[in-house]
Amino acid sequence: MQFPDNLRYTKEHEWVKLEGNTATIGITEFAQGELGDIVYVDIPSKGKTLAADAIFGTVEAVKTVSDLFLPMSGVVAEVNGGLDAAPESVNKDPYGDGWMIKLTVANPAEFDSLLTAEAYKALIGH
Repeated sequence: MQFPDNLRYTKEHEWVKLEGNTATIGITEFAQGELGDIVYVDIPSKGKTLAADAIFGTVEAVKTVSDLFLPMSGVVAEVNGGLDAAPESVNKDPYGDGWMIKLTVANPAEFDSLLTAEAYKALIGH
């Protein structure tokens, strides 16, 4: 299982890659494994300003639907349109093609309060 060191993580199993004022966000390899085969990703929040911990969408797997929680506050600038046709990208490549949103962050310092790869591994028992 991968836990890239350049990312930060949440207790709700989202990951964040921060580049300048833009955060790319998705769910972790652990989360997609727990959910199983992902069949639909619904992110209706493009253009919305949201606070950290707000729900920005849902991911639907064969057996369950799970909310997606925003790790940092900001404006949802882009949604991964490729997930409409290929939601299984989240299972196959959660840190690459399976990204979910790009966020223009309000406070880049929030990144520092998220879990490191080591802290996330400890959280999930790896």
